[in-house]
Amino acid sequence: MTLAADIDVLARFGRALADPIRCRILLALREAPAHPADLADRLGISRTRLSNHLACLRDCGLVVATPVGRRSRYELADRRLAHALDDLRLAVVAVATDRSCPDADEKDCC
Repeated sequence: MTLAADIDVLARFGRALADPIRCRILLALREAPAHPADLADRLGISRTRLSNHLACLRDCGLVVATPVGRRSRYELADRRLAHALDDLRLAVVAVATDRSCPDADEKDCC
């Protein structure tokens, strides 16, 4: 991949994670595929609002819809995304708790 392609991929991932509802959707789909109505109920949001966020996640290439009869079931586009979400979450938590910078409290920088 080129640098431009790498940047595009990371920007799409960042756009997806920039909204708390999209984060909740990704975390829910990390556990198991789901139908939109079930996701909306689980997350406590309207189906219209969920649909808009699912469209964004599809456009970012992070989720896919699979037809199941007359309904669609959503899942992560690649199972490695579940690991990436876990790794990113754990890395951020680790960095947030690492206060090895001697000026952290004084400068509120780390």
